[in-house]
Amino acid sequence: MASSAAPGVKFVPEEDNFLQRHVAFFDRNKDGIVYPSETYQGFRAIGCGYLLSAFASLFINMGLSSKTRPGKGFSLSFPIEVKNIHLAKHGSDSGVYDKDGRFVASKFEEIFAKHSKTHPDALTGDELKQLLNANKEPNDRKGAIAGYTEWKMLHYLCKDKNGLLHKETVRAAYDGSLFEQLEKQTASKKHP
Repeated sequence: MASSAAPGVKFVPEEDNFLQRHVAFFDRNKDGIVYPSETYQGFRAIGCGYLLSAFASLFINMGLSSKTRPGKGFSLSFPIEVKNIHLAKHGSDSGVYDKDGRFVASKFEEIFAKHSKTHPDALTGDELKQLLNANKEPNDRKGAIAGYTEWKMLHYLCKDKNGLLHKETVRAAYDGSLFEQLEKQTASKKHP
């Protein structure tokens, strides 16, 4: 199993590349490659159940692997190369990540300016549906499914007791820090 980092050297995502930082959480051994087993471990670490974690690891790795490995043949181990994750960016998204995986603050702010009508810094379930519908591009079924899955999973995991998905939570999801927060919360519940 090849690594994008030299042997013994840990992969470090680029500081300004939020998409790499987002994905790097799931690179459990920090070698720059995310295998389905690591995706599974990452989802379990943030508090997802066995079935959701298993489904997510297959769905994500099978969907992204070949896109992040240009010029390389098909691999049954479905590795995702973190350094190339920007190549797997899908359509029907919010545009918060640019073509290189960097954070676009104006697009992030636009989500809440356009869609958070009930609370200025949070999205309700209905407002999230409106956001997903607004982001749909014609003839982009795969992108629409990917966007729907990402946002619905985020809402499921992170909504508050009133069903609101808060702006700071969404921001933390984009930069990957949310996963570390969820991992700490899950660990503290297991080992009080």
